[in-house]
Amino acid sequence: MVFESIDWLIIIAFLVLSLSIGIFYRKQASGSLSDFFLGGRNLPWYVAGLSMVATTFAADTPLWVTEVIAQHGISGNWLWWNMLAGGMLTTFFFARLWRKANILTELEFIELRYGNWPAKILRAFRSVYLGIFMNVIIIAWVNYALLTILKIFFNIESEGPWWQNELYWYILLAMIFVAIYSSLSGLIGVAMTDAIQFFIAMISCIILAVFVLDDPAIGGIAGLQEKLPAWRFEFFPKIGSAGEGVEVFSIGIASFLTFSLVQWWASWYPGAEPGGGGYIAQRMMSAKSEKDAVWASLFFQIAHYCLRPWPWIIVALCALVLYPDLSPEESGQGFVLIMRDYLPAGLKGLLFVAFISAYMSTISTQLNWGASILTNDLYRRFIKSDDRFESEEKAQKHYVFVGRLFTAVLMLIAFLVTTRIQTIDAAAKFLIQCGAGLGLVLILRWYWWRINAWSEITASLAPIVGYILANYVFEWAFPNNFLFTVAFSMICWIPVTFLTKAESDNKLKSFFERVKPEGWWPKRISGEGSRVKLNRNLLLCWISGLIGTYSVLFGIGYLLFFSYAKAVTWMAIGLVSFISLYLLMRSTKGDPQPDQQ
Repeated sequence: MVFESIDWLIIIAFLVLSLSIGIFYRKQASGSLSDFFLGGRNLPWYVAGLSMVATTFAADTPLWVTEVIAQHGISGNWLWWNMLAGGMLTTFFFARLWRKANILTELEFIELRYGNWPAKILRAFRSVYLGIFMNVIIIAWVNYALLTILKIFFNIESEGPWWQNELYWYILLAMIFVAIYSSLSGLIGVAMTDAIQFFIAMISCIILAVFVLDDPAIGGIAGLQEKLPAWRFEFFPKIGSAGEGVEVFSIGIASFLTFSLVQWWASWYPGAEPGGGGYIAQRMMSAKSEKDAVWASLFFQIAHYCLRPWPWIIVALCALVLYPDLSPEESGQGFVLIMRDYLPAGLKGLLFVAFISAYMSTISTQLNWGASILTNDLYRRFIKSDDRFESEEKAQKHYVFVGRLFTAVLMLIAFLVTTRIQTIDAAAKFLIQCGAGLGLVLILRWYWWRINAWSEITASLAPIVGYILANYVFEWAFPNNFLFTVAFSMICWIPVTFLTKAESDNKLKSFFERVKPEGWWPKRISGEGSRVKLNRNLLLCWISGLIGTYSVLFGIGYLLFFSYAKAVTWMAIGLVSFISLYLLMRSTKGDPQPDQQ
């Protein structure tokens, strides 16, 4: 038996706590759509920020990091560390704008920014595309990761059709539980549960790292360094070479330029959408002020990149010593095997709860986010609008009921997709490439008056065509397939932008007056002249945030591996950068004040 009584008590206590939070916030979430999907727009920055971090701590993430380190060492983490640039862009250029827009969902922005029937078509299309199609793929791959964890942890065979496989029934039970508490409490309950789940998951992973390092087979950090080759501890990839097998992350110059100069702004990806979007935008819109939206996003970037990775990295390195015979395809299992084989009773249950909490935070967020889009941007906008109700109170209660119904429907669809998914990696690559080229439009629509609904429609559809051509006609590999899709999308949407009419002046004026964006807006719209207007301090904040976050990330790493001189150097750079950032944020014109609601 894997678990003892103390382990089951810990698991049951966690589940009871999660359900109790849902019940506690049920009444608070039932008043209106804003209450249900945005927590009444009253989340403090630390709750919104913790919720962002907890959601990205999915059940699959530690396994994927373990696999990457088995293949490329610590330097392989640049496959996701490179996304910080886009995240910091959202923090300083878009967090305030999302909160200032005062909308319920990110897709409501479409008819705030664009007008007439093209905007309606775009909003309807993206509500189905994001709310159902893309959303259930994300949920399905997280489900598949939990299925893999259960299979390894409990040593369960998984052969035959899914209805004869007990693992899938466990997944269904887990989804039903998450759907119940998330539909009861809406975003406020999800966010509060996320905050608790973050601390459980983070503390548990630190305990796991310390415990496995203390095992005689490892012998601490020093023993780990003796047992593994030095290249596994390199923080930076080798640029200009490729195809060297299992070694330091080695990439050609084309791949390096793609990661560093293109991917972070060009590609739509959950949690790293250019210009913000998805559950990140939802959390920023739920913050109680513009300032809270900025600080929530900044906290997310720092915690996501600086704090969270190191316990996973330590455990992943230990897995290479303890399970040397795992194949590259199986290497991600090392994380779960350490939990199963090296932890005593109590700690084993705690670590299992960490994975369950990571799973629940992601699934609850995706269900709530998807239901918000389907309710507000499809059902409310095109099927049963507010004017068909006797009163606003009845309308809001009806929409909350529909939101809960959509939560259940999404759960069932996602479960069926889970039974068909084969690999997590394939799903992730599909999402990255199917959004390649859309990112620039999502950024420019805030800053350039000439972007119209047809620009975004084209940029949404063109990557799908580019993906098919690059992967199935030309049969190119990364980065050529990705770069082709980006180029193909831009070649499509840029001419369309100039060949179609701009949005009407009335629509652009109403958008400008509400959001007050910078960028290029003609005098007839802004009343302030037509020159390009950008706040240089925001650019300096972005640069300072990047340098500070990367510096602390490396400083912590070098401290862990006893490179004290490098640790002090990187930490000093990080400290100077964050002090500069703080001063810049205080002096930036337009920086939101605490009372700005």
